[in-house]
Amino acid sequence: MNENLPPCPECSSTYTYEMGALLVCPECGREWSATTEAPAADGGEKVIKDAVGNVLADGDTVTVVRTLKVKGSPSGIKAGTKVRNIRLVDGVDGHDIGCKVDGFGPMQLKSSVVKRV
Repeated sequence: MNENLPPCPECSSTYTYEMGALLVCPECGREWSATTEAPAADGGEKVIKDAVGNVLADGDTVTVVRTLKVKGSPSGIKAGTKVRNIRLVDGVDGHDIGCKVDGFGPMQLKSSVVKRV
């Protein structure tokens, strides 16, 4: 048993344990990966994840996972469209990715509708 496990990021319990690649808190039931939670615990930096749980970073290439309606466009952004060189931003109404989509120009997307390539 490893005595150097971090406390739970949600309830600060010291009774965390390892289960495979995850850390688990028996008091609140939270499961997390020690590598993805480290920046949030140390520097207070927000971790942004895509639709399947991959951590996103500036400069990543992502794929849109579902068709999105765009005001002023008859077709919208189709599922499977690749978006290159994204920026993580503090957007409005949950939009946390700034990017330039081919054929549409600069816009903001929600991380819940993209998947890292």
